[in-house]
Amino acid sequence: MQFTNRKRRQTPTIILVSLIDVLIVVLIFLMVSTTFKRQPSFKLALAESKEAKTDGGASEGKPLTVTIPKTGPVIFNELPVTFPTLEKRLKEAVAANPHVKLVVDADADAPMQQFVNVNDAALAAKIEAVSMNVKKTKSSP
Repeated sequence: MQFTNRKRRQTPTIILVSLIDVLIVVLIFLMVSTTFKRQPSFKLALAESKEAKTDGGASEGKPLTVTIPKTGPVIFNELPVTFPTLEKRLKEAVAANPHVKLVVDADADAPMQQFVNVNDAALAAKIEAVSMNVKKTKSSP
């Protein structure tokens, strides 16, 4: 005589929705907790100055940057450009914002002619504020 009913055992099921939710939370946590460090693609040895200002000044919006390396093409906002293209992009930026500022990062050993060409492009675009990034030297007592 059989007093109990034997039930068939069901195979356990994996709930995919919960698993995906947990994986998304872990992915978001990793993305938020990871620090992103912007590393330059080339090394510049900036020119040195005893009278350099370290505050950088507060300006409206992000200034445009032109980098003049020791060798190679001029870099405008992290993209290599020719001087006619640089002048065109500077004019477009001034058309969008007439009070745009230009910061020039030039290697200490960069050819002076490239700086003159960048300055000519800025003057042609009618940029009012052009500044140079330099490295402040320690003054002797």
